[in-house]
Amino acid sequence: MLVPIGLLAVLLVVIVRSPESIRLGPLLVIAPALTPSFAGPRVTAVVAALTVAVGLLIAVLRGGLTAGNHPAQLIALTVLCMMVVVFAVVRERRDRQLARAQSVAEAAQRALLRPIPERIGPLQIATVYLAAEREAQIGGDLYTATRTADGARMIVGDVRGKGLAAVGESALLLSAFRLIAAQHETLPHLAWTLDDNVGRYLVDFAETDREAAEHFVTALFLDIPDDAPVARMTNCGHPPPLLLRHDRVVSLDGAGAAPPLGLGVLAAADYPDDTFPFEIGDTLLLYTDGVVEARDRSGAFYPFADRVARWVGSTPEALVNHIRRDLLAHAGGRLGDDAAVVAIRRTDGRSEHRLHGLL
Repeated sequence: MLVPIGLLAVLLVVIVRSPESIRLGPLLVIAPALTPSFAGPRVTAVVAALTVAVGLLIAVLRGGLTAGNHPAQLIALTVLCMMVVVFAVVRERRDRQLARAQSVAEAAQRALLRPIPERIGPLQIATVYLAAEREAQIGGDLYTATRTADGARMIVGDVRGKGLAAVGESALLLSAFRLIAAQHETLPHLAWTLDDNVGRYLVDFAETDREAAEHFVTALFLDIPDDAPVARMTNCGHPPPLLLRHDRVVSLDGAGAAPPLGLGVLAAADYPDDTFPFEIGDTLLLYTDGVVEARDRSGAFYPFADRVARWVGSTPEALVNHIRRDLLAHAGGRLGDDAAVVAIRRTDGRSEHRLHGLL
């Protein structure tokens, strides 16, 4: 409030002391015009009324209300002040509508991408999600986990596209994974089943969405038993995970990758089933291509493996926080695609299984 009121006071003094040949009266409208940037319609209306009052006072002090072009200036000032107030009312109404829409969207997004617990059996887990669209908390990237009879089963994926347009495919895959992940003995058969589900979904919507036929989902499936120092992986067109062991960072390319989900070109027996050591103290780093494809101003990609090597000894939570800050700094504060990172460390603890959010 001090800004527009102080401005009016300064203009009043300057205009009254200025020669009559210098007409600074139109500058009074600056005060109400600035007010909606930090206040609502009521405060704007008060400042507008004060502005008209100051205009009347200036007219009286400089020859009277009917002298010269004072009537025209006062009428114009009053009309402009009324327009500013109307603008403030409309803006506040739209801000409320946007706030309600965002709250509903955030609730739906939180229900879709439920957080993975910090502990699942002997695993310590941390995640970070950076949506390309600032108004969204999630987009086309996805991850979740569930318990099996002897361990944990996880998925990290990336729907073609970004932002809210890809949320439908994300919702389908996450829901299907949570329902059937523990019912399949092997990851290849699970991947084949989900591939069939995604393909059916895309066919159903092909008539209403012309781009649906071109959609697909890259996905990486992990099966980590509680009592064996190994991890099993089935990769469906997704970037390979990184294994952090001691002071080394190793890319787990495995025997290769199957095509992305939704294409329906493989039988269950054709999906890869890789097994690699995952011992106590090791950390697995899962990520989406929005991380490695982030560019700086010169167009250089983010050197993910090289940067991660700096923080090999960090806890999963500290590791993803380092990656978040460094990735945003590399990309200039905004990413061109959604990005997700999941850090998983095997510990020697046998904490109670926490199933919150793992339906």
